[in-house]
Order: sequence, then structure tokens, then C-alpha cells
Amino acid sequence: MIKFKGTVLSLHPLFVIVMLASVFTGRFLELLTLFIIVFIHELGHAAAAAAMGFKVRAIQMLPFGGVAVIEDDGRMTAMKEIVIALAGPLQNVIMIGITLTCRWAGWGDEQLLSYIIQGNLVIALFNLLPILPLDGGKVLQAVISLLAPYHATLLWASRAGILCSLMMIGYGLQPLFLGGGIRLNVLMIGLFLAYSNFEDYRNVHYRFLRFIVNRSEIYERNLEGLGPAQPIVADSSKPLDDIMRLFKREKYHLIYVMSGPGSLLAVVPEQHVISSYFASNGPPWYA
Repeated sequence: MIKFKGTVLSLHPLFVIVMLASVFTGRFLELLTLFIIVFIHELGHAAAAAAMGFKVRAIQMLPFGGVAVIEDDGRMTAMKEIVIALAGPLQNVIMIGITLTCRWAGWGDEQLLSYIIQGNLVIALFNLLPILPLDGGKVLQAVISLLAPYHATLLWASRAGILCSLMMIGYGLQPLFLGGGIRLNVLMIGLFLAYSNFEDYRNVHYRFLRFIVNRSEIYERNLEGLGPAQPIVADSSKPLDDIMRLFKREKYHLIYVMSGPGSLLAVVPEQHVISSYFASNGPPWYA
């Protein structure tokens, strides 16, 4: 583990084992090349996040790729999330362009250059699959979060990720039922993605609460720049957490509390709902 300017650079233990095993299998150069490609890919995410003022807590190299851990303090808009997610595959496109230029100029080993191009292409296309925690999944989740309530976005993005991961596992096992061998790489990646999405699904509630806490803080600092409020109509008996689950990303809400059909009881800002939810023994939120 290395710390550079506040960012921790770490290698997963299994990743280290795979690299050491490659020395004995004669595949060290290929894996080292892939390691460098993935690392530059993750540096793209980190550089884009840092340029937008976000703290990059860590860059972790995993057995099946890498991850840049970026601290979200409530300022992460959907567009910023999309830019950060696409900054990784962009590095692969740039590396392909540089490698093609080297090939055209006759620089370097032809076989190695072809491997670099192929590796970048595979990593870029794989990461653009619409499955969390891949870049394509993050882009899809960010786009959906602009249209649907944020809690529903988290919930269904995780469910979709689990479904797609199970399909990948099924594809990896398919040859086994036809008398052949399993597609080990696909199977292992599918299992890893399934585990990641299952953990995300288990932690939807905590991820949503973090969104609510950050939302409250950032909106208090930037109330004038929120734009027109979006109304939410709710019955007075509706639980607070059910109301907050209707909150949308980058939208400010006013809650119209109804005591019956056509009977308006109160209009309250979303901050009141949030503060009342976290208050242990506060007054009724519609008071």
C-alpha cells in the first residue's frame, strides 16, 4: 500500500498472487501490460474527479480490474458522475491512438503493440457494459437518477446488475451442459459482479441515507441556486421515509400534505421532512 498526495494506492492480495503465478506460467509480460492499462484507466477516473474538486481516497487494483474510490460530499451531480465514469474508457481510446501511431511509425514490437491495442479495446468495451460497478452501469444509473426517484434508482440499478451478472454466470457455465469446459474467465467475472451488486443491494438503505444527509447539507449552502421546486403530494399519514424515497436527484421538493381528497393541510420544504426524520422526539413534521 502506497499513499501519494492523500490517495492510497493498494493491490488486492489475490491480485498479487495472480501476478506472482504469472511469473511461473510465462504470462508475466501480458499481465503486467494489462495492469498498466487498467491502472491508467483508473488514473483517468481519479484525474477527472480531482479536476472537479473531489477527493480521491484510493485507487485499488483488484483481480478483475481496478476501482477509484471517490469521496462524494453531496456535490456529485449526474453529469459530473457521467464525466468521471467516461474518463476511464477515454484513456483506453487515447492509448489505442498512441499505439496505432507507434505501429504506423514502425516503433516497438508488432506483437506487443497488437496486444496493447487488443487489451485496451477489451477493457474499454467491458467497462462500458451497463452493469454496476462498471463505468457503463454508473452512467446508466446517473441518467436514470435524473428521471426517477433516487431510492428507486439505487434499488433497480442493483437488481439489474444482479440479473445481468447471473446471465454472465450462466453464459460462463453454458458449455458445461453441452459436454465442454466452462468459460472460467467469464464465470469468475460474473461471480465478482454478482457479489458486488448483491452487496450494493444490501446497502441501498445506507447509501440512500448518505444521499439524504449530503443533500440536506449542500442544499442549505446553495438554496438560491436550486431552481423551481418540484411538488410531492402526500397524505398526512404517509411515513417520512416513504416521502423521502420520492426525492429526485438535483431536484428541490415542496411537500403538499393532504388530510383528504382536495383538502390541503400544509406545504412544507424538504428540509423539514429530513430534519424531522432524524429528530428522535420532534414534533409532527407537518406541524
